[in-house]
Amino acid sequence: MKRLFTLGLVLMATVTMMAQGWPAEYKGVMLQGFYWDSFSKTRWAVLQQQADELAPYFQLVWIPQSGNCGGTSMGYDDYYWFPGGNHYYSSFGSEQQLRNMINTFKEKGIGTIADVVINHRRSGSGWFGFPTETYKDVTYSMSAADVCGNDDKGKAKTEADRLGLTLGANDTGEDWDGMRDLDHKSENVQTVVKAYLHALLEDLGYIGFRYDMVKGYDGTYTGLYNSDANPQFSVGEYWDGNVSSVKNWINKTKVDGVIQSAAFDFPFRYTVRDACNTGNWSKLASGSLASDANYRRYGVTFIENHDTELRSLSYPQDPIKRDTLAGNAYLLAMPGTPCVFFKHWIELKGYIKPMIEARQLAGISNTSTFTRLKNSSTCYAFSTDDRLLAVLGDVSGYTPTDEGWVKILDGQHHAYYIRNTVANTVWASHASGDYKGQQQVVLAAITTEDARIVYTLDGSEPTASSPSVASGEKVTIPAGASATSPLLTTTLKAAMLINGAIIGDVITRTYNVQYVEPFDPYTIDVYVNTENVSWTNCYFHSFGDYRTGTSWPGTNITDKQTINEKEWYHNQYTISSKNDYVQFVFNTNAGSKQTVDTQKVKATTYFTVLDEKDSQGHYKLKSASTDIQSVKNSKITPQSKWYTLDGRKLSGKPTAKGLYIVNGKKVIVK
Repeated sequence: MKRLFTLGLVLMATVTMMAQGWPAEYKGVMLQGFYWDSFSKTRWAVLQQQADELAPYFQLVWIPQSGNCGGTSMGYDDYYWFPGGNHYYSSFGSEQQLRNMINTFKEKGIGTIADVVINHRRSGSGWFGFPTETYKDVTYSMSAADVCGNDDKGKAKTEADRLGLTLGANDTGEDWDGMRDLDHKSENVQTVVKAYLHALLEDLGYIGFRYDMVKGYDGTYTGLYNSDANPQFSVGEYWDGNVSSVKNWINKTKVDGVIQSAAFDFPFRYTVRDACNTGNWSKLASGSLASDANYRRYGVTFIENHDTELRSLSYPQDPIKRDTLAGNAYLLAMPGTPCVFFKHWIELKGYIKPMIEARQLAGISNTSTFTRLKNSSTCYAFSTDDRLLAVLGDVSGYTPTDEGWVKILDGQHHAYYIRNTVANTVWASHASGDYKGQQQVVLAAITTEDARIVYTLDGSEPTASSPSVASGEKVTIPAGASATSPLLTTTLKAAMLINGAIIGDVITRTYNVQYVEPFDPYTIDVYVNTENVSWTNCYFHSFGDYRTGTSWPGTNITDKQTINEKEWYHNQYTISSKNDYVQFVFNTNAGSKQTVDTQKVKATTYFTVLDEKDSQGHYKLKSASTDIQSVKNSKITPQSKWYTLDGRKLSGKPTAKGLYIVNGKKVIVK
């Protein structure tokens, strides 16, 4: 016999073990396994195929809300909650594919975090047409009585009055007019939510929850739901840069004095964004959950997510615009539980893997302690548990004087050192994986002894007579030989040689290195016309992920050129690799007025500053494509070098129509 739960029926609570919000001394790293509109790239079946690669680095993967929303959706317009039928055929795959992925992850030691959207719910027909769902012989339904009385700034009440319906109590949090805000004071809402959470854990196999938009309802309800469902992990999206506000929400989740949920460390995220985007590394010293010993256990740290990333030109959001590597280096060396953004993982995994390996080797947990060693605008340094030391910004600005530190990573605006007492092993700066172009792998001896490192590149076991390097020296890993033989797999094995004997474990790394066509650096010209806004000077603030940018407001450009009867501020830049680019913010009067950010510039470009501003008060830009020089007036000679737009050098003047780079300028071959 089916049982029908409706408004007014109280579900008797069962006695469960008290949840603890987030485990203490937790050493895992989480991956946000999606980004905005990542439907094809992060389907359940696609993520499942990556389990072997993810497992050594991530213990948790957070995925989108997995119920069917009635169309293409990221899951935040939730409709169906319970498994069964086609109710879990989402934009990321079928229910069976979801179950297969979760089970595969579990077999590999990865827990799956569910995105739980219970602040609001989409109605299928009219304002209050929620689905009726039957799950395990119990029928669950919601009605207008389960909607907040002041939902949608009073519009919901107007509609309810028209239909002769009664709404629930007023909202206990912030109103959102996108869908119907649920009244969590309603016993029926509580009943349905509790059953939903149990289904996620006990049926689908999730290990914990990421609660969406928890500002929309009082934190006590997160505590209520978690104390009933008892997830191993819970984190709320309390989107606020004020650390006190986030702490207050965490405390609101207490049941019988015990915190029931962690929170995303938005204050941490904003300090990293500000430090990276401005180049002022002292901003990392700002307060966050991770920097507070009383709350870092409950801080899930991150530097980018699907809401802050650059989605498109129309939806720029609030992204980190430069020094993404340095931001991740800070994230992965700090206490708290780091959550790596999927785009960063895909684009930068060759760098992020060794950062996570260093964290694992040092044994950093969410309750570790850290000590600031230097705090200036150009350089920020700290050690965590006196086992891992990170330097951000100008890495030459801090070198540990204690001889007990071994440098293991050294990149753009970041460096890692590790205590020589942490292990007795060899460290390789590159994790196993796929790479493009010849690689230089640094081998370091983590030991208190005087050691050399012996190694082989053919997969054989190293001996005392194998080739050797001193600690900190590089070993070259070759790439494929040519475009016709593009891939070369090399197995590196290395061990420490101390007093003529091999000591400690032999490490093994396998590198699949792809041939990359040689790249000749070239110069581009950037022109800016400011006649529309009557600027009398123009600063070029330049930056990019892999290049050192200018400090704000940038370089005061005095070179002017007259082209097509217009005056242009002009400067030159070198594109040094296939992946190199420059981004700009143009401004005047030492930054008092500025433009929007440009996109990635890789070729000679003309910009016109428009007398029109965006919502932030920044002047808009127009690419003056009509000023692209044609072949006729480019002063091209037979000796001129021609390049494709992606940097490939041609043997001579191309015969195919299109855009090319010659003499540092973009030209058209007609």
